Amino acid sequence: MIQSNHRAPRTDFRTRDVVNQAIAAIPQLGLQQVAEYLNAMNVPPEIAIRTLVYPERRRNY
Repeated sequence: MIQSNHRAPRTDFRTRDVVNQAIAAIPQLGLQQVAEYLNAMNVPPEIAIRTLVYPERRRNY
């Protein structure tokens, strides 16, 4: 099976906004508190991990 790097268009703008707020808060709050915030805001763990640990994998659209 060949994997494609193409992703479906974004449909969950609420999660995008929560993640953007969390990333902006990293310098003030630190990674641990931001991760706890994402969990409290019901951001799926795979998204939280991808955005915090692998920022280059974030969507830019």
